Amino acid sequence: MWCAPGGHALRRIDWTAPQGAARGSLLFVPGRADFYEKYIETLARWAAQGWHVTALDWRWQAGSGRFYRDPHIGGVDDFSSWINDLSAFWGEWSMTRPGPRVLVGHSMGGHLALRAVADAQLRPDALVLSAPMLGFVTPIPGWLQATVGWLMCRIGDPARAAWGEGERPGDTVATRGAALTHDAGRYADELWWRARRPELDMGPASWDWVRKAGESIRHLARRGALESVDVPILVLAAHHDALVAWPAIERAAARLPQAELVAFGPESAHELLREADPVRDAVLAAIEAFLARHAPEPGA
Repeated sequence: MWCAPGGHALRRIDWTAPQGAARGSLLFVPGRADFYEKYIETLARWAAQGWHVTALDWRWQAGSGRFYRDPHIGGVDDFSSWINDLSAFWGEWSMTRPGPRVLVGHSMGGHLALRAVADAQLRPDALVLSAPMLGFVTPIPGWLQATVGWLMCRIGDPARAAWGEGERPGDTVATRGAALTHDAGRYADELWWRARRPELDMGPASWDWVRKAGESIRHLARRGALESVDVPILVLAAHHDALVAWPAIERAAARLPQAELVAFGPESAHELLREADPVRDAVLAAIEAFLARHAPEPGA
């Protein structure tokens, strides 16, 4: 566990590279309702390549507690709390880890990592974003989403679930899996962890989370925010992602001065790092080539 400012305990996992063999240091932050067990396969691969690897669960999800009394519903007081946690953790972590230092974020974690860099809360040597949450797949226009969230909070309990199960309205266990990955084995692995460690299990977000997510997306999209980011960034996304909006990701990548965008077609769903091997292998190869260029091994 890591004790955040204010005393909240956040769960972490670390792989330490052998003495004298460090390739660099890599911090991974997952998505909404995510947990690091889902990514052990990838984290172990990076550790085997010589990276000091750390993954951190976000406050109020997975093994880092809950915001509401109902542990099934995800919530947050404000996205800035997550930014502050990430900034504080990065400050401590980077003091004890050799460079180059890389930040990797998936989905909501990608949104928060990019926002932390854009808000000048931290500065990694390189940033990798997997399917970053920069807009939602919904018929509601992006400029209206925060307002709809605000309205739904006004007409009912803001802490109530915004949808039934899964990651989006209308999901069942089967459709949730199809929205995340084409690899049935990797999806079954997630369900196995949820059953084995019930504290990891979380369902839908609250309407208050929806409102605050819309506000945070709007904050990141404001004029000049992305243009000010002077960090090499690799953005990986799927055209047919059913959760986060490809057009929003494409627009954001075009605004980032040092961004490289790698896109996938219908062969890929949302969880690029947990996709079937042909996609996952291409994703990992793109990340490793990017890091070889922008976060090279010391002495290389």
